[in-house]
Amino acid sequence: MTYYSDENCLFCKIIKGDIPSTKVYETETVYAFRDIEPQAPQHIIIIPKEHISSTNEINEENSALIGDVYAAAATIARIEGFADNGYRIVNNCGMDGGQTVGHIHFHLLAGRYLQWPPG
Repeated sequence: MTYYSDENCLFCKIIKGDIPSTKVYETETVYAFRDIEPQAPQHIIIIPKEHISSTNEINEENSALIGDVYAAAATIARIEGFADNGYRIVNNCGMDGGQTVGHIHFHLLAGRYLQWPPG
């Protein structure tokens, strides 16, 4: 399957292998890797392989990829051993939402009690 990618996108470059990452999990549609600045003992970034800039670009044609992301999160949680204790999945959208990379991505955080509200 061929996916649209943005040659200037950091996460597209990671998917292609142009920028190294510590891969945790991969399927045909999703890539997951360890965050280089972890905010919890377990901090994994999960991205669809198709370039989607933000949550605002989810539509009928690409929405199944978001289901793939959540299925990957559940699988990763079981593989990494934190499914039973719990975890948080975070998606930031836009500048005010804290999105810093223009490729939709989900933070999978675990390994400690995660307080609420987050920020």
